[in-house]
Amino acid sequence: MTKITQHESDVSFIQALAELLRENDLTELQVKRDYGENDSLNVRVSRQAPAQPAPTQQVAVSPAAPTGPAPAAAPAPAPAAEAAGVDTDPANHPGAVTSPMVGTAYLQPEPGSPAFVAIGSTVSEGDTLLIVEAMKTMNHIPAPASGTVTRILVTDGDPVEFGTPLVVVE
Repeated sequence: MTKITQHESDVSFIQALAELLRENDLTELQVKRDYGENDSLNVRVSRQAPAQPAPTQQVAVSPAAPTGPAPAAAPAPAPAAEAAGVDTDPANHPGAVTSPMVGTAYLQPEPGSPAFVAIGSTVSEGDTLLIVEAMKTMNHIPAPASGTVTRILVTDGDPVEFGTPLVVVE
């Protein structure tokens, strides 16, 4: 089998796995395909699980911050929140959008262009929040629900792991 033909069949194989994932409502699928000695293909296809309904609670949100560069990291947790026993970890927030793959996060479609979203932006379900590049493929990360972007937890060009919280949409 030539490398070109093998590559084309690998792409078809990966597309079939992604379709299988979607059709069966799975969140992750991992397969290893051996071609011979020292020649194999390891594939993990995953997607974000459907958002669980958020428990009803009232949260005070400060007015939108002025547009500008995204913060490099989440601000330090407020002592009052810690004392009250409130979980301030953004990964546990019901509106957290996590990375469905390992890659590099980009907040804008190309260098020099405006970011997809900023803190305070109103988004609709399916709107692109950012891009995660994995294996030279730009994967648009959609908003799982309509709401307002309250936190951006990564900066442009940050490496991200599977499950890393990227943005909080409330």
